[in-house]
Amino acid sequence: MNAVFPGSFDPLTNGHLDIIVRSSKVFDKVVVAVMTNTSKKAMFTANEKVDLISEAIFELPNVEVVAVESDLTINLMHKLDSKIIIRSVRNNADFGYEKDIALMNKELDNAVETVLMLANPKFAHVSSSLMKEIFKFDGDISSMVPLHVKQAMLEKRYEK
Repeated sequence: MNAVFPGSFDPLTNGHLDIIVRSSKVFDKVVVAVMTNTSKKAMFTANEKVDLISEAIFELPNVEVVAVESDLTINLMHKLDSKIIIRSVRNNADFGYEKDIALMNKELDNAVETVLMLANPKFAHVSSSLMKEIFKFDGDISSMVPLHVKQAMLEKRYEK
């Protein structure tokens, strides 16, 4: 069975990576879909995010990373002929948000199911937005993002 893990992944965190690794053990194939979050200012381009994620998951042969132009997740599901959406839940607020999106996706296509995976407690406090905020003020994010992602963030900082 194939599944899709959509997200903006800006930046990829160890929490995201944990969900990808765990999903790869449950599903035959996992497509990590780098989506555009129109309500957030991105640090990385879609192609940069694909490269960063690909580097992190190179040892997972059943995981593929794709960039998706602005689109609904449900449209991507149709294009990939997949029926399972993977989402991660860190807390009650995430659950409410993910439940609403899952119900909307169900309304748009009754054949698509959303599988909610509980975040590893070790990463339940980690979010991409928090990583960018901590990084902006020189906080240490080493335990919360892969090393190569931190390096890419440093390179972005010094590009400006």
